[in-house]
Amino acid sequence: MASKQLDEEFKDAVDRINNFQGPFPADFLLRLYAYYKKATNDYGRPSSSKPIINAFKTNALFQVQNISEDEAKRIYIDLVNNYFLYRK
Repeated sequence: MASKQLDEEFKDAVDRINNFQGPFPADFLLRLYAYYKKATNDYGRPSSSKPIINAFKTNALFQVQNISEDEAKRIYIDLVNNYFLYRK
């Protein structure tokens, strides 16, 4: 997939998530968080006021540390597409 096309699909997937009004499962949100941060090359520390949430986010980031930004975008897109395809 061409880089420009990948970037457009990634942006569309992010927009779908941001525009959705319903709740998401916590584990799904953690995966999205980690892949989004990796895809956008954002290495800022989690900033929740709750230490347990920061711990979960940090763990999620550790799990994606060895993939490329493009791979993170592809996985993020797949997660979003599968969620909307199979959600109840």
